[in-house]
Amino acid sequence: MLVNLFDLAKMKQSIDSLEEEIVKPDFWNDSKKSALVLQKSKSLKNTYNNYNTLTQNLQNLIELNQLLAVENDEEMETELVRDTKKINKSIEKLEIETMLNGKYDKNNAIITLHPGAGGTESQDWVEMLYRMYCRWANSNNYSVQELDFLEGDEAGIKSVTALISGENAYGYLKSEIGVHRLVRISPFDAGGRRHTSFASVEVLPEITEDVDIEINQDDLRIDTYRASGAGGQHINKTDSAVRITHIPTNIVVSCQTERSQIQNRETAMKMLKSKLLDLKEKEQKEKIEDLKGEQKDIAWGSQIRSYIFCPYTLVKDHRTNYEVGNVQAVMDGDLNGFMESYLKYIK
Repeated sequence: MLVNLFDLAKMKQSIDSLEEEIVKPDFWNDSKKSALVLQKSKSLKNTYNNYNTLTQNLQNLIELNQLLAVENDEEMETELVRDTKKINKSIEKLEIETMLNGKYDKNNAIITLHPGAGGTESQDWVEMLYRMYCRWANSNNYSVQELDFLEGDEAGIKSVTALISGENAYGYLKSEIGVHRLVRISPFDAGGRRHTSFASVEVLPEITEDVDIEINQDDLRIDTYRASGAGGQHINKTDSAVRITHIPTNIVVSCQTERSQIQNRETAMKMLKSKLLDLKEKEQKEKIEDLKGEQKDIAWGSQIRSYIFCPYTLVKDHRTNYEVGNVQAVMDGDLNGFMESYLKYIK
């Protein structure tokens, strides 16, 4: 039952404690810390209020059901069925939220996509996946900020990195880490043959200011260059793009979509901190490639999910066995079923 999913007394205590901190005279002295406290307070209040609203709606449903037991009313019966379906969805949503309790689940997410072998085919597949994640983000009230973009030779994308912002962005998107496989009739094959393409998806949490990651400036090589690709005319006029190499680990991050070199450098440093934190937490690994979840080579046998357009239509997750026949809906961003089944799978 829902009452077992939440420690309401502890949650209310946390909310009260944060409220006390917010009203302190010196609260706004540290704007970054203040923003984090406000964000946490808002999140806890939303969960607390959603639970209370749900319990009230459940009580109303029980009373409506009791009325129907003594009075047969067709309109009331229709209302009961409708409200029951609505409450079931609300309960499912709250249950999923209880699974988003990882250390960084509530953080924004930095997502990076790379093509596998296959040139134009795989680069086009990366563009399709990027569109899919942008659609998912927009339909779930997340914002997307493109950080780095490298256009394909003939079509598609060679690599793209984006920041997806909003509560639980990383918690949901961590389910996408790995290799994604596409089977379709290639639009680039004059013979109309079926092709298989692969692309990798890497997702890292954006590191907030309360996480301390020490970076020695002497360990960094910072290069600037002229930006290219989408983003507006201004990006091609100056050497505003920034590439940072962390020499000890050979981690490379880059950002080219902000207006100034300073902004691009700040964003690239955030990306570097996220990667270094992931490396620190998995320090038994020898290479940064090992940090990409279950993905291995971007090829056969390592895919987490297959998207089949031909000879039949199916999207199947090979970890959870969750599958959907409507491929177009998935490519238009309908990913919640896959994400939720993964969250249940890892619990």
